[in-house]
Amino acid sequence: MTPSFPFDNSYARLPERFFTRQSPARVTAPRLVAVNRPLAARLGITLPEDAAEIARIFAGNALPEGAEPLAQVYAGHQFGGWSPQLGDGRAVLLGEVVSPDGARFDIQLKGAGQTPYSRMGDGRAWLGPVLREYIVSEAMAAMGIPTTRALAAVTTGEIVQRDGFLPGAVFTRVAASHIRVGTFQYFAARKDIEALQALTGHAIARHYPEAKGPAGLLDAVIGAQARLIAQWMGVGFIHGVMNTDNMAISGETIDYGPCAFMDAYHPDTVFSSIDQFGRYAYANQPQIAVWNLAQLATALLPLIPDREEGIEVFTAAVNGFSDRFDAAWHKVLTAKLGLTETQDGDVSLALDLLDAMAENSADFTRTFRALSSADPTRARDEFIDPTALDPWLVRWRARVAQEDVTGADRIARMQATNPARIPRNHRIEQIIATAVEGDFAPFEGLMEALADPFAEDARLAAYEQAPADGEHVTRTFCGT
Repeated sequence: MTPSFPFDNSYARLPERFFTRQSPARVTAPRLVAVNRPLAARLGITLPEDAAEIARIFAGNALPEGAEPLAQVYAGHQFGGWSPQLGDGRAVLLGEVVSPDGARFDIQLKGAGQTPYSRMGDGRAWLGPVLREYIVSEAMAAMGIPTTRALAAVTTGEIVQRDGFLPGAVFTRVAASHIRVGTFQYFAARKDIEALQALTGHAIARHYPEAKGPAGLLDAVIGAQARLIAQWMGVGFIHGVMNTDNMAISGETIDYGPCAFMDAYHPDTVFSSIDQFGRYAYANQPQIAVWNLAQLATALLPLIPDREEGIEVFTAAVNGFSDRFDAAWHKVLTAKLGLTETQDGDVSLALDLLDAMAENSADFTRTFRALSSADPTRARDEFIDPTALDPWLVRWRARVAQEDVTGADRIARMQATNPARIPRNHRIEQIIATAVEGDFAPFEGLMEALADPFAEDARLAAYEQAPADGEHVTRTFCGT
């Protein structure tokens, strides 16, 4: 079967200073690890049956017809420090496909070799981060959280040097676009008004066609990010590196580097090895989003004819994030408790549970899933002091009893909100270790378990377990 990609490459039609045209570097011996055929069908992509041929495509050795490969340029604040030029240092955008339903998606190869933006890096990826991104992005999609997607993973037959010598790999990422806050910052820093106008028009047409001008774009991005981060918080997800170049204006989760899901709940939890001061800790994510969105507002400001009026409008918009996030977060919290009607005290009820969980090192996912069962007292087992949950259980039961909902309906609704299985850090690390040795069966098993993370399935009980003593992973790392 001849491969077919419905390419229509709108970003490649923007001015040349938006990117560098760049083909992916060839690799020695590509081998297919995984391909997401349901996603390919959703995108209108036809793939051959032969695994070797698929591997050549997604390693960058055989470009599909219609591809216009390029590396995008952008800037960004990294841990608050300004970097005037970043860009795709190890990624090549093959092009954009238009799916049968008319939606547009980028197809990007990560680990595709050096580009002008590699900043002395080798432009390659090793197998561990490729598998991590594949697992976590597909798990997020299965949980209904906006995210980039995984289309394929291949090994290259080459060695990548990091802390040691590791097997190389290439990851194929699908995104609504790869336009970031840092993309706007790049042109704003250069006072390139023409490019800013072109980028703004492109972004509006692609993502928010109802938006009116720069103010409308900013408002739409603020709303999308408020909803996204509330959803992150609802599953205990910590992005780990919320730099402005890692915030997509589409409202999708992007760049799964040192990301992680919490085991024991605590608001100050940090996993990223490079986040030494907890800037991107779990509870800080909403505030960091405000900071990032303020940078987007600053980048868009040159497009407003009346600067003083623009400052006033944009400041009000960014300051409005908190209310929009709170509304989204409170909706997530009350849904996790099985509440359908909003009453005074509901948010306090949810926050009091989180406080008790933090004091007792209760597992975030397992606690909420236990509350979603026919026997909510199972949640006590997650607490160091099981009796610490008892007063809260009395309050919650009294509140639930006020709603005209059957127990079965409440359980079904809660189990559709609180996942039974998440991609736990210790599982991912175990999978990476076995994959490096050539055994991908654990990877395939976890992908099967996470395909429907909300479903009750006794066969998958092992994937619901918290890490045992000696299995805890406290640090995660960037792939570079």
